Amino acid sequence: MTVTSQGAARDRASAVEVDVAIVGAGFAGLGMATQLARRGRESFVVLERADAVGGTWRDNVYPGIACDIPAHLYSFSFRPPADWASRYPSGAEIRDYLEQTVSDEGFADRIWLRTELRQAHWDDAEARWVIAAGGADGSERTVLARNLVLAVGRLSEPKIPRIDGLDGFPGQVVHTAAWHDAVAVDGARIGVVGTGASAVQVIPHLAETAEELVVFCRTPPYVVPREDRRYTEQERAALRDPEVAAEVRDRLLTEADAAFRQRLGLHPDIDEIRARARDHLLAQVADPVLREQLTPDYEIGCKRILLSDDFYPALQRPNVVFEPSALESVIESKATARSGRTYDLDVLVMATGFEAARPPAAVRVAGRGGRRLSEHWSSGMTSYASTVVSGFPNMFVLDGPNAALGHNSAIYMIETQLDYVLGALDYTAERGVRVLEVSAEAEEAYTREIDERSASTVWLTGCDSWYVDPESRRLTLLWPGTAASFRERNGTFDPAPFLTEPDEVRR
Repeated sequence: MTVTSQGAARDRASAVEVDVAIVGAGFAGLGMATQLARRGRESFVVLERADAVGGTWRDNVYPGIACDIPAHLYSFSFRPPADWASRYPSGAEIRDYLEQTVSDEGFADRIWLRTELRQAHWDDAEARWVIAAGGADGSERTVLARNLVLAVGRLSEPKIPRIDGLDGFPGQVVHTAAWHDAVAVDGARIGVVGTGASAVQVIPHLAETAEELVVFCRTPPYVVPREDRRYTEQERAALRDPEVAAEVRDRLLTEADAAFRQRLGLHPDIDEIRARARDHLLAQVADPVLREQLTPDYEIGCKRILLSDDFYPALQRPNVVFEPSALESVIESKATARSGRTYDLDVLVMATGFEAARPPAAVRVAGRGGRRLSEHWSSGMTSYASTVVSGFPNMFVLDGPNAALGHNSAIYMIETQLDYVLGALDYTAERGVRVLEVSAEAEEAYTREIDERSASTVWLTGCDSWYVDPESRRLTLLWPGTAASFRERNGTFDPAPFLTEPDEVRR
């Protein structure tokens, strides 16, 4: 036996064996853990690289962080909603909701914090996943799992654009997803790069205390009124009733799903939402030059439609400069836009999104024959039922390929996937199946279905966006349909397209 194999044998001997290993403790991972804990049948662990649960709501703590989906729709239907203070929840409220979920459901001891996935590979002989995990302190742990659930999310890896000279900027550079208390913004000259969802929330707050705030805008967004409001005490009391909350959730879901017609470019729906955004801009921006600079030149809906009542007013403050071009280079403290204009800055805030279409975690997962998930997805993410991938037995991906929405709640989609995974686990337990693997033909057929559904949507006809894979030009992040159609298509596990292997085969 070689030294390497001896070390591997020792790791196996000290490994933790479970039925399910979950990677990630955000909404999807905690939802999966909640359902498994309630069943009490499968053993499981949750690997979380950070020092707390919450996922994107743990990482994003910039001033003004909030959700743009109503609270009663952006929460689990199987957990009565928290006592939300307003229609749209703050980031802190959502984080509290997730932490309370762990406490109430009693699985905190099965969450391994500060434990990052290093490698996961499928052991064909043992018919299980061998997972190497480690902490920042150098500790190493091995998990042997019959099933692997990837719940790493789409908004977990901040994206920093290539900007000449950025490394030499003498001031602070911070991504909105890595905000911290030491960011010195009061009285500072601040540059914000980007005008997406995070930017429109943080800009009004930074504008209140900055000496000067420069907003670098490559592409102006469509913005519609947010119309948030706090609930009265009487409303909050009524909404604590799970039945009332469920009725509100169902109504919100139906209303949001109606907006999918806009993404198909259907009239009058797309005309109405375009007019709403235009009227909002007209009402809030009097200067015709600024209004022209803030008018998008692409079809509405192909990029995320933003909700804000204070973004446009913030841009018109005397200490705010709207730069209608991208940040191109930095020389010492001078930031130069593509227009050629230069600004002296102390702080650069990167509101530049995430590595969503090509999840970095995919390079750490190897399926049959050692083929990495990143290789399988080299031409863009693909799957079957937006949850399983051929060549990767007993593995489930939550909030992955074509499992998000551009018009409705991600939590509803996650719940649909949870039902699918639980159905698969039930099937393997009841039928004595040890290995469950979707066929390549089924994945290819599903991918064709996605492509056909996507072809006429605004995401492929209206502009370039982060929803589309940069190389294959396929829509790989969004489900090209309603939330209800996703549940109808993918909410129930069907064993027909799977290759199965009974327990006794390998005994």
